[in-house]
Amino acid sequence: MRALFKKIFGDENSRELKKIDKIVDEIEGFESQFESLSDEQLTAKTEEFKQRYQQGEQLDDMMAEAYAVVREGSKRVLGLRPYPVQLSGAIALHGGNIAEMKTGEGKTLASTMPAYLNAITGKGVHIITVNDYLASRDAEEMGKLYDFLGLTVGLNQNGLSKEEKRAAYQADITYGTNNEFGFDYLRDNMVLYKEQKVQRPLHFAIIDEVDSVLIDEARTPLIISGSARKSANMYHNADKFVRSLQEEKDYSYDEKTKGVQLTEEGINKAESFFAIENLFDLSNVALTHHINQALKAHTSMIRDKDYVVEEGEVVIVDQFTGRLMKGRSYSDGLHQAIEAKEGLQIRNESQTLATITFQNYFRMYEKLSGMTGTAKTEEEEFRNIYAMDVIVIPTNKPIERDDKADYIYKTMDAKFKAVVEDIKERHEKGQPVLVGTVAVETSELISQYLKKARVPHNVLNAKNHFREAEIILEAGQKGAITIATNMAGRGTDIKLGEGVKELGGLAVIGTERHESRRIDNQLRGRAGRQGDPGVSQFYLSMQDELMRRFGSENMSNMMDRLGMDDSQPIESKMVSKAVESAQRRVEGNNFDARKTLLAYDDVLRQQREVIYKQRNEVLESDNLRGIIEGMMKSTINRQVDVYSSDEEEDNWDLQALVEYLKGSMLEEGDVDVSDLKGKEPEEMKELILVKVKERYDAKELELTSEQMREFEKVIVLRIVDTKWMDHIDQMDQLRQGIHLRAYGQNDPLREYQFEGFAMFENMIATIEDEVSKYVMKAQIRENLQRQEVAKGATAVSGEDSTKKEKKRKPIKKTETTGRNEPCPCGSGKKYKQCCLLKQ
Repeated sequence: MRALFKKIFGDENSRELKKIDKIVDEIEGFESQFESLSDEQLTAKTEEFKQRYQQGEQLDDMMAEAYAVVREGSKRVLGLRPYPVQLSGAIALHGGNIAEMKTGEGKTLASTMPAYLNAITGKGVHIITVNDYLASRDAEEMGKLYDFLGLTVGLNQNGLSKEEKRAAYQADITYGTNNEFGFDYLRDNMVLYKEQKVQRPLHFAIIDEVDSVLIDEARTPLIISGSARKSANMYHNADKFVRSLQEEKDYSYDEKTKGVQLTEEGINKAESFFAIENLFDLSNVALTHHINQALKAHTSMIRDKDYVVEEGEVVIVDQFTGRLMKGRSYSDGLHQAIEAKEGLQIRNESQTLATITFQNYFRMYEKLSGMTGTAKTEEEEFRNIYAMDVIVIPTNKPIERDDKADYIYKTMDAKFKAVVEDIKERHEKGQPVLVGTVAVETSELISQYLKKARVPHNVLNAKNHFREAEIILEAGQKGAITIATNMAGRGTDIKLGEGVKELGGLAVIGTERHESRRIDNQLRGRAGRQGDPGVSQFYLSMQDELMRRFGSENMSNMMDRLGMDDSQPIESKMVSKAVESAQRRVEGNNFDARKTLLAYDDVLRQQREVIYKQRNEVLESDNLRGIIEGMMKSTINRQVDVYSSDEEEDNWDLQALVEYLKGSMLEEGDVDVSDLKGKEPEEMKELILVKVKERYDAKELELTSEQMREFEKVIVLRIVDTKWMDHIDQMDQLRQGIHLRAYGQNDPLREYQFEGFAMFENMIATIEDEVSKYVMKAQIRENLQRQEVAKGATAVSGEDSTKKEKKRKPIKKTETTGRNEPCPCGSGKKYKQCCLLKQ
């Protein structure tokens, strides 16, 4: 039916391309007109476009003309004339879509046109890249074009000062990595003064390698965290215990889910080892957690695949790019468990101070677009989550690459021997080879094989990524052999050297299928750019992780029955289809996991939006008294309702209410039981609120209006930040155990929404109570200063913690110091008016 529909009406992509082609013809029509303009006249078009926009003309109506201006500017400044297919990609980007453009088709140049057009609004355009090298390269190269056309360019990198970042964001077009933009958003919502913010409202973003950012990294939230001190002994003891266990006998490990748990015998051993009666007693929750993380560290976290040890530190390896993720660490104590496993010094665990997923960050932009060579396989996810369509842009020249059917070997050793043999043969005739691997350890293993065979080669993996650009530049030269993890110089073209086309172009050899078809397609796409010849060939074995996870036993048995030896491969389209089917299943599982993550994160997103909005109101407001009086009213209403909840008025605890008010918002004698007796709850609320406002007025007279307003901000920011950070931790703990509700036939997500909402309401009530109390009871010092709740917090990405420690103010109170006693610091003031206030 779908095929018939396509035959009659044409597919959606073709219909979009027909619309785009009409605009391309319009752009082409301006070429001769703009060629005749001087440089000054061409540059002046930018100011003209800005004025037309201010006068109400839509960007869509200016698009063809603006794109023609950029095209002419590109010819003059860069010596590059965008092809019609690049114009098509640029039009798709302006429409808030994803342009799928194959490797070597000039995505970077295509992005300049929608960036220029949208920068005319003056609201800023963000161009997001996957690493700092690409951001700085593109900002420098394309910056020449923008500069010629009268636009400013900023580069947002890690390590810049707030002033430098603010300048980068004030530019018309700002380049940077996805991590840096996301972290700046979080940091902006932790500042103490509105002047400290660096970002402008999020207007338009173009994401390069959009599938990597919005799909591969979508499960990894951005987290700003500080350290929470925990004893290292617990990790060492758990590690020592886990080393004494035997698989299957003491614990079970599921390779598909990577889940690990103690058996009955393992539980008995744990109780004996730690001298406890019941491992699952409530008092042993922390111990159980440490044992589980130690088990995970030893079974599912593999050195040189999931992480490397460098300079005495555990450094995570990004499973999608193969890059080292320095500064990141696993959360929930897993990082510390790995450090114990490797015999390293154990770092402090982290407390989350602010967090957001890429999914929710990028959905805040008014308009979002992206480009990549591989997005069509994930079109459903892009449409459902980000409301972006994938438009496949034709290549400038037909693809000449020969994608061969997979070779499947019985054992891994046989596969690697065949790979080395293939490399040797191609090397002898001078054909350059790019070998793609899934893990760091595989790239090093093939390197060892090639060293034994005395074949010269370069290895590009997480351990020597600093030579990435240099290695990629050489990868297309005659006789070059490059072994690369999945990053494979993503975003950088491999250009063929002299005489290489005649040898068949670049040969891409894959040593294993990735769990995502996109990653395989990215690897294949390194060869055959811009109509060049090329070849791609994948070598698989029955012992590969993907094959093991998805039923290679039957095929392995078949090979045995046919009497095939290890060196004989199966070359079968059927087998390749079976592998693709397995990949589709994994992709489906991963999509479901990301959808679930988003559904859970949406609960926190709604709460985060409320808190950040209120926090911004506090920073922007000149006078918080109205807001604080609203908090006081809520607090009074809650307390009166609590103490007058009984139906019988005689049972109301008015004395307790008076005591509460005396200890929180009023002074002795402001309200007595006699004042409240015989009144309805609503009358009591009104009376108390009047008394509180009178006390507030008296407090205002103690100092200048400016000091009072600053005092209010100091207290509100301090309490909101403290409570919000505690709430994030509590929500994370709730999330960790909520799946257990499924055993009681309850929907975990629904339970998380209900409980998360209740916790949020409780947090808001606590904030209101504490703000009311501190505003009325705290003594005002002249040296008022806003303080960060967690100073020195470091931004990191992933399920991680930080390198810098969170610094909390020490609590100086001792049991012997009463609130009204002289302060032990020797100031001569009462303790409550001095050091207690400073805490």
